[in-house]
Amino acid sequence: MTGGAPVRRRPRDRKARLAEAAADLFGRRGYHAVGVNDIAAAAGITGPALYRHFQNKQDVLGYVLLTGVDKLTERVSAAVEGIEDDPERGLAPLLRAAAEVSIEQRTLTALWRWQGRHLHPGDQKEIRRRVGLLLTRWLTGLRELRPELTEGQSHVICFAALSVFGSVGDHHATAPDFPTLLANLAESVVRAHLPVVDTPPARIPTPPPTRREELLSAATRLFRTHGFHAVSMEDIGAATGIAGPSIYRHFASKSDILLSAARRMADRLRLGLEDSLATATTPADALARLIRSYVDTVLRSDDLIAVYTTELANLPDRDGRELRTLQRGYVTEWVRLLREVNPTLTEPAARVTVHAALTIINDLPRTPRVNSRPTLAPELTALATALLH
Repeated sequence: MTGGAPVRRRPRDRKARLAEAAADLFGRRGYHAVGVNDIAAAAGITGPALYRHFQNKQDVLGYVLLTGVDKLTERVSAAVEGIEDDPERGLAPLLRAAAEVSIEQRTLTALWRWQGRHLHPGDQKEIRRRVGLLLTRWLTGLRELRPELTEGQSHVICFAALSVFGSVGDHHATAPDFPTLLANLAESVVRAHLPVVDTPPARIPTPPPTRREELLSAATRLFRTHGFHAVSMEDIGAATGIAGPSIYRHFASKSDILLSAARRMADRLRLGLEDSLATATTPADALARLIRSYVDTVLRSDDLIAVYTTELANLPDRDGRELRTLQRGYVTEWVRLLREVNPTLTEPAARVTVHAALTIINDLPRTPRVNSRPTLAPELTALATALLH
């Protein structure tokens, strides 16, 4: 026998531990606020030791999300096969499985929705490929379940149902028997009647934008696509054809642009809410008016709503707290109206339901396969109405 200190061996699951720590940090702080040393410290190792497993922070994010997609595929593949074989009998097990895995992997759901844009392009492409295989099978089953749907309508229904499951990544609300509630909400979307619109609504002409409006529009589009931290004043200037320093004639800083965008969105939502309440004759009428108002506001401001829902953490603390309070107050008004229309609904269930409806309206205008549909506005209204009722 020989003396000396015992040899320390690295745990076999260290890579998984690092991924778990990173997922938690990315979810709580956001991708840009987390460093490699933060991830290593959370996993109980040194920064340099992390590089034995990952090349960089972006590589960690890719591993976290690809692993999550594999778990999703493993959990729902049998249920997807069931809806292909027998659409009517297979629907409920599929929706239940999707609801359970969305809730169990709530952090990963949120990461994909809001931090996925920071992935390496190769990882983004691979995730879309893996998810796309499941979507193709899900669409096949949906078309057999509802053969009266056109191809475009089936895409709308499909992505709206996915938004119901994805909505759990946008909030922290929960409810008794959460998976059943979520599955039932998704089924109400799957079985929703989409209106047939002969004449799409006419576009209302708008006056040419001012230079300040051009800058605000360009900035919010860039923030939505790349994230606040990845966009510079020079990027914003280049998108509008001016030099970066010239922006300071209109905005004091990049944070000032973000604050202006967020306040504008908050003002539009507040005005829509006040008008809906003031002109309604009953709670049901108020809720119907509010749905139409929100659809109209989002379709006119999809970049603004994306920034308003994802980038408030990058504002100064005081402004961020103020706007988050406005967000919560707006959702609370929806919850109050919904419970007046349906008094048997508990407050937690109503809150989950409202978030699911808002997520559908937020998501589909950003979904390439459906966002160019001239009938999208009435379809969004119909889907949200079916879910809320």
